[in-house]
Amino acid sequence: MKKSTTRLTESEQQVLDLLWDREESLTSSEIVSFCEGRTWKESYIHILINSLLKKKMIEVDGFKKTTKNYARTFKPSMTREEYSIYQIKQNQRISSKSLSHLFSAMLEEETDSSVLDDLSKMLEERKQQLNKK
Repeated sequence: MKKSTTRLTESEQQVLDLLWDREESLTSSEIVSFCEGRTWKESYIHILINSLLKKKMIEVDGFKKTTKNYARTFKPSMTREEYSIYQIKQNQRISSKSLSHLFSAMLEEETDSSVLDDLSKMLEERKQQLNKK
């Protein structure tokens, strides 16, 4: 899924972080009530949600009964890790070749061999997935 190249505002990032942290779909009212330390007014939530929907950072996941009505629930359209990779590629204009240099530099800094073992297993699994295609 192609995402918008527009950067997120601080308020949009707060909403996205909340959705990642809660690991469940939330209504706009729930987002307002769970978002601690928010810098925006409650009435601004609909603008934030519409903006995140337009940027394809969140998606409608379903509906939840609230008092007499039903409210849409929202979830992130990607994981926090996928978003981090997306940000690196988009903001730094990193090609696949440059990305391998970046990971190489990061691996050189790693000192825990169990982390390197885990990464090695992940790489092998990914290679197998690609070879099956």
